[in-house]
Amino acid sequence: MIKTKLEPFWIVGIDKRTTNKNEQAAKDIPELWNAFMVNNTIQRIPNKVNDTIYAVYTNYKSDHTEEYSTIIGCKVANLNNIPEEMTCIKIDNSYYSRFTAKGDLTKGVIYEEWMKIWGTNLDRKYTTDFEVYGVEARNPNDAEVDIYVAIK
Repeated sequence: MIKTKLEPFWIVGIDKRTTNKNEQAAKDIPELWNAFMVNNTIQRIPNKVNDTIYAVYTNYKSDHTEEYSTIIGCKVANLNNIPEEMTCIKIDNSYYSRFTAKGDLTKGVIYEEWMKIWGTNLDRKYTTDFEVYGVEARNPNDAEVDIYVAIK
């Protein structure tokens, strides 16, 4: 875990409201990823800075045990011409704890890292957390994904 401060930026993508209760997120989030890939969303995001994909967790009802929104998308230079079916979220200027998940994405390495995060004693803000799927995540069998958790 590394504490870092980030400057604000915008993500545009598709979203879904979910919860970790009854393992609902384990169904909803893969469905959202599937929709993102099948519909070639990455190519339809206007003003995209690059092809790095962000999975954002935000609009928490209270904490990770309650409802929250998941957005899968890309960083954009501006919010011009956003398609109606897409949403945008601002990643605020804030302090984050950065964790890195390494391993096989198809075998739940991201979920395992979140389980560790949920078990730590972080002073979380529950505003906006996100995963970064950049060049290091292109090989799903040997990936590296940074996870940023907003802290006070």
